Amino acid sequence: MKKIKKIKIKINGKIKSIIQDYRLSELLKILKIPLNKVAIELNEEIIDKKKISKIKLKKNDKIEIVHFIGGG
Repeated sequence: MKKIKKIKIKINGKIKSIIQDYRLSELLKILKIPLNKVAIELNEEIIDKKKISKIKLKKNDKIEIVHFIGGG
């Protein structure tokens, strides 16, 4: 039986343990993040939302999720 490897990443300053080879799109789905209302930064680089399903998360990745808030 294959052992599931876990890695630690940081999301908005909080450390989270996830399964290795998790994709960014899977993480956002679990966190219930509405893609049309956020900007996503991975290791200080803004991510193109069209590419999130191709990005595999690695140990010590830092993710910042910024919510857009309407107003005026």
